[in-house]
Amino acid sequence: MTASGQGASPATPSAIPPQSAIIPDVVVIGAGIIGLACAWSALQDGARTTVIDTDFEGDRTSHGNAGVIAMADSTPISVPGVWRKVPKWLLDPLGPLSLDWKHLPSALPWFMAFQQASRPSRFKEISDALAVLHQRVYRDLLPMLSDVGAMNILYRRGALVVYETDAAFYADADEWRFKQSLGAKLRMMRADAVREMEPALAGVFKHGVFQEECAHVGDPREVVTRIRERIRALGATFVRGKVKAVAGAEGGAVAILEDSARVRGRNVVVATGAWSARLAASVGDRVLLESERGYNTTLPAAAIHLSREVVFAERKFVATPLDIGLRIGGAAEFAGLRAPPNYQRSRALLSLGQRFLPGLQEDGAVQWMGHRPSTPDSLPVIGRSPKVPAIIYAFGHGHLGLTQSASTGALVADIIAGRTSDVPMAPYRIARFSR
Repeated sequence: MTASGQGASPATPSAIPPQSAIIPDVVVIGAGIIGLACAWSALQDGARTTVIDTDFEGDRTSHGNAGVIAMADSTPISVPGVWRKVPKWLLDPLGPLSLDWKHLPSALPWFMAFQQASRPSRFKEISDALAVLHQRVYRDLLPMLSDVGAMNILYRRGALVVYETDAAFYADADEWRFKQSLGAKLRMMRADAVREMEPALAGVFKHGVFQEECAHVGDPREVVTRIRERIRALGATFVRGKVKAVAGAEGGAVAILEDSARVRGRNVVVATGAWSARLAASVGDRVLLESERGYNTTLPAAAIHLSREVVFAERKFVATPLDIGLRIGGAAEFAGLRAPPNYQRSRALLSLGQRFLPGLQEDGAVQWMGHRPSTPDSLPVIGRSPKVPAIIYAFGHGHLGLTQSASTGALVADIIAGRTSDVPMAPYRIARFSR
């Protein structure tokens, strides 16, 4: 059983290169999927690159996701009317939402901004910004996966959303039509087509939506490992240590480690996921960022055969057929970065899986919890710090870290190189959180 996220286990810093050494063009803080993608893109430009992390091989949020390239997820989580469902979810022990009430006072500004994101005009702005990112996902992702030797574990089989009731399906109809207007390729399916596509499902589903452009990887951890080893082979310097602050410095910026050692770079990229807010605060940049704690159970010996990710619409959980077993995940728990895992959430997800995947066995089940770095508007933070321009932010991807990783890396590389991107960057700037 494992339960940690990026930065969860501190380590003794390795020796820091002497100050007389050549200053790197790019210092990336964080070796999760986003940080590694930023390092990979910088190396493609020929930049001298250093990566800092507390434990390069250790467990992290990037390892435990559903492994999905979620092309159709181009609307924010704060959909109009979502607040009406929250009380029911909180009262349901198998429900998709859990809140540690002790954490509520510190999270209240986040929840207030989350509610504001559902306003129709803001919802449209956010969706447009997500759609622009997702239109270039494969253009950025496929070259990276090819270069690191991971194309053999990318499965472009789409994803299936299933509905138990007519009411739930028709309640979501406007959102599906809106996603189609944003470019999502979708196909509505009746019960017989759902059963034909995924016969292992219980025969209770009346409707389905097939998301044609979605895909999944065989093992998110393996993808992270291959990118990490590739950037090492490309010449990146790895520094083991925990960064406590970032600051401006002559000719760039500096990462300050807990033992007060310093790693300078012409550009410093903050890509520490749910832990990024404190580094932004160290230079005076405000951001609303919460750990949306996600849980899963992976069943290595599962005899259930699915061909693609299945999303259970009413229950808000997913099942993905990974190379390492069937992963059943989902849920959102708001309890902060320090609260111990509540593995009842994993067990609740497994119970739901057994209800809708008849005959599912739990032999060898592995439970996991990770910290999704979530902004209230579901948009990542990508761009230079207004306080210290040599500091670049790349965090806050929520449920979409794997999906948006390569594109984030490419956009960060454009920023560093001074290239004009085809993506308008204003929606992702940290300044949107300024008071």
